[in-house]
Amino acid sequence: MGLIKKIKKNPALMNIIFFLSILGPGIITGSVDNDAGGITTYSVAGAVYGYKLLWTLIPSFVVLMVVQEMNARMGIVTGKGLADLIRENFGVKITFLIFLGLILADIGNTATEFAGVAGSMGVFGVSKYLSVPLAAIGVWILVVKGNYKTSERIFLFFSFCLLSYIISAVMAKPDWQQVGIGFVKPTMHLDKDYLAMVLGIVGTTIAPWMQFYMQSAVIEKRIKIEDYKFVLWDVIIGCAATIVVAAFIIIACAATLHVNNITINEAKDAAVALAPFAGAFASQVFAFGLFVASVFSATILPLATAFYVCEAFGYEAGIDKKINEAPQFYALFTLIMAIAVIIILLPNAPLIAITIWSQVLNAMLLPVVLMSMILMVNNKRIMGSHVNNWFQNTVGWATTVILIVMTAMLVISPLVSAIFKK
Repeated sequence: MGLIKKIKKNPALMNIIFFLSILGPGIITGSVDNDAGGITTYSVAGAVYGYKLLWTLIPSFVVLMVVQEMNARMGIVTGKGLADLIRENFGVKITFLIFLGLILADIGNTATEFAGVAGSMGVFGVSKYLSVPLAAIGVWILVVKGNYKTSERIFLFFSFCLLSYIISAVMAKPDWQQVGIGFVKPTMHLDKDYLAMVLGIVGTTIAPWMQFYMQSAVIEKRIKIEDYKFVLWDVIIGCAATIVVAAFIIIACAATLHVNNITINEAKDAAVALAPFAGAFASQVFAFGLFVASVFSATILPLATAFYVCEAFGYEAGIDKKINEAPQFYALFTLIMAIAVIIILLPNAPLIAITIWSQVLNAMLLPVVLMSMILMVNNKRIMGSHVNNWFQNTVGWATTVILIVMTAMLVISPLVSAIFKK
């Protein structure tokens, strides 16, 4: 009792304890960015373009932080999920069209996560016909039989494990001067492959489904507006960790694969290819990170999809609810998992095409989600006095416009190339 009284009399210590109790949604949402699709995209970016695309991570960090802060604030103020707010303010038809595209992208993304499980375990000699079903069963049990508090602790542990990519990058002995130049010297080319890669990085760093999960996670923790400053720090730490891990994946592949002209198609290839240049341990650490990220995201991604679909159409949703309390939620979660597993176990499935283009589809859908969010977060009827400031609006609208322009360029560039060839 004496210790409890001393803690209560120490405001700084109380703040730390309270922050640790709130810690979770921002870090988990940020860390899930670095999933199998993200790791593949970053690995291919490093292998093909070296350090040249590191600059994309700086604006991605700013945008990710601003967007997730908006999500957290909307969730705290309204007590409603993003999907619920979109349906209320834009109607069922628009909600259905948005979610149709998102569900397709999320099935592709979930398949990519299980491809990551298969690839990472393949490095250790485990067949995908064993690793993928076992991982899927483990994920299903965690979600269906667990509760939010237990799941969150496991997710935070997974987030910490992703820092293993720093070890792989350091062991690759990169040219740190070129790393610095890659961050501060932006380069832009108009060819289709380069644009697709930039869009892929943006799409995997700031994925549409994350916004729905973030807001739902804040609501599940029942956070109040008085605790906003703690949530903000949670978001900042999560975004910073996301970008750091992404940067070190690009650096590891740039320092080994790019300089030796090694081409790869997926993250597993990167793990295997690292061995001759950075050592077997670096290769195994890379594969371990891929496995952790894949299982982590194979849990969160279909969970987020089930959350926002059920929210949008008025069904019960939440890990803390039993199957008979939220049958639609658990049925959709299970269905997405099952489809993804079947895709991965099919012989000769086009995994790299699914991986890259699901990330590109994320980037194409993101402007729609962002526009909906920005319009709602600036609506005083919804947010009261907690609307966006000028900086948040500038970043939000600028990101939306840039993504629309880049998506259009991605579609138009093949046509322009064909005209010039004639």
